[in-house]
Amino acid sequence: MTNRRIELDDYLGQAFHRIPVAMIVVNQRGEITRVNQLAETTFGYDAPELIGRPVEVLIPTRFRAAHPGYRQGFLAETTARPMGLGRDLSGLRKDGSEFPVEIGINPVETGEGTMILSVILDLSERKQAEKRIQDALTQKDLLLREVHHRVKNNLQVIHSLLDLQALKLSDNEVVEVLRDSQNRIRSMSLIHQTLYQSRNFARVDFQRFLDDLLPSLTESYRSVAGKVDIVVDAHKVQLPINEAIPCGLVINELVSNALKHGFAQGRSGRIEVSIQQLAERQVELSVSNDGEPIAADLNLEHTPSLGLQLVQLLARQLNGSLQVQRAAPTRFTLRFALGGDT
Repeated sequence: MTNRRIELDDYLGQAFHRIPVAMIVVNQRGEITRVNQLAETTFGYDAPELIGRPVEVLIPTRFRAAHPGYRQGFLAETTARPMGLGRDLSGLRKDGSEFPVEIGINPVETGEGTMILSVILDLSERKQAEKRIQDALTQKDLLLREVHHRVKNNLQVIHSLLDLQALKLSDNEVVEVLRDSQNRIRSMSLIHQTLYQSRNFARVDFQRFLDDLLPSLTESYRSVAGKVDIVVDAHKVQLPINEAIPCGLVINELVSNALKHGFAQGRSGRIEVSIQQLAERQVELSVSNDGEPIAADLNLEHTPSLGLQLVQLLARQLNGSLQVQRAAPTRFTLRFALGGDT
C-alpha cells in the first residue's frame, strides 16, 4: 500500500511538472513550497531559488504591500476564482522585467493545512497580438479618415468649379442645370464630411447629414426662402455608406424637385422628410410636400426630368420599391433592405 502511495505521489509530481501552465503552491504564510517547470521558465528562476521565499518576490514592488491582505481574504473564503478580477496583473521575472499575467487561485487541502495553488498564464504574446491588432485598426482608421477627407475636398473643388462656370453663363436654363449638379455634389460631399467627423466609419448618422444638407438646398432656391418649412424625422437612423449615398441623393432630388415645382411663384408650404428603420434591416424613406400636385397625365416612368430619372435609378440600385402619391400630399416612398455593413 505504501509503495502504491509513493507511485501515486510520483505520478502526480510528474503531472504537476508537465502541465503546460505555470503553477506555484504557496502556504498560508505566503511562502512558496512548490513550483513546476513552466513556472521556473516563466519567472527565470530555478526551483531551489524560490522554495521557502515569500511569493511577493514574483510581484512588482509597487504591488507587494497589498498582496498579503489579498491572500488573507482568500483564505477567509477559500473558493477557486480568478485573482485580481477587473485589474491588470503583472509578474516580475528574476531579471527585473515585468510581464502581464492572468492568475487563477485554488485552495488545496494538505496535511500541513490549506495551501494556495496559483495557476499563472503569461499574457505577453496575447497582449502583443492585441497591440498589433489595435495598431492596425488605428492605421486603418487614420487611412479611412484621410480618404473621406480627400474625397470630400475633391467634391468641394468640383462644386467650386461648377460655381465659377455658372457665373460666366447667361443662359438661365444651363445655369439651373449646373446648380442642380452642384446640389448633387454637395449631397455626396456632406455624407463624406459626416463620416469624417464621426467615430463610426461604417455608418452615417442621417439626422446629422440632413440637418446640414436641407438648409443648403433651401438657400439654392432663393425664391422659396422663408416660405417653405422643411421638417425632418431621422432620429437614431444610421446607414452603411453603400446605402447612405444613394439615399442622400434621392432626398436631394426629391426636395429639390419639390422646391422648384411644388412651390413655384411664391407659394408657401411644408416639406416633410422621414427615414426610419421598420424592421431589423428594412428602411423606409419618405419625402412629402403640400405644394402643387403632380399632374395626372405626367408619365413618371418616362419623365423628362433628370431628377426623377435619377430617383428611379437609385431606387433600383438599392433594390427598393418606389411608390408615388401625386397629391394631398405629394409623397414619394422608398422601401429597401439594408445590405451587409461595409
